Amino acid sequence: MSIKVGAQRGITLIEQIVFILIISVGVVALVSTLNPMILASADPMRTKQMVAIAEGLLNEIMHQPFTWCDPDDPSASIAQSYGDCTWPQNTGTFTPGENRLAGTFDNVDDYGGYIMANVTDVLGGNAMNGYTASVAIARAGNALGLADNTAALSVTVTVTFGAENFFLTGYRFRYAPRY
Repeated sequence: MSIKVGAQRGITLIEQIVFILIISVGVVALVSTLNPMILASADPMRTKQMVAIAEGLLNEIMHQPFTWCDPDDPSASIAQSYGDCTWPQNTGTFTPGENRLAGTFDNVDDYGGYIMANVTDVLGGNAMNGYTASVAIARAGNALGLADNTAALSVTVTVTFGAENFFLTGYRFRYAPRY
């Protein structure tokens, strides 16, 4: 085996400089492509807050009674139909004088059309500026295969921050006359 004298072993300084230059251009191109994507991506903290607001409000609503009558109605515990009630529930009519911040929202239907700008807790404190929550309630019995369309409600909570929206939907079934 013979070794050629003057054979090249390794790389020259010029080759190293060219290699570093090519790699640098590639890294700069990659970073300049990723940077706008990172800046425009959704803020995970904002998304988490939107989810927490929606879950909290939906949980509050779902823990309210859903019977034939408003719980303040004298016939609430014995009613077997809307006709037995002074203030029927799930008809889009509200019991006079009820207010969420006063703690008098006492049934699922009271929350229908509720809008909260600058989200607050139930006592009106801890405002989260920029977040808006709204509630839509719709009859869903037929969509769920029930003969009585008023026997189930679809409750959708929408939380908005700027141009971002988060929707959370739950279903509630009537089990009158008990709460």
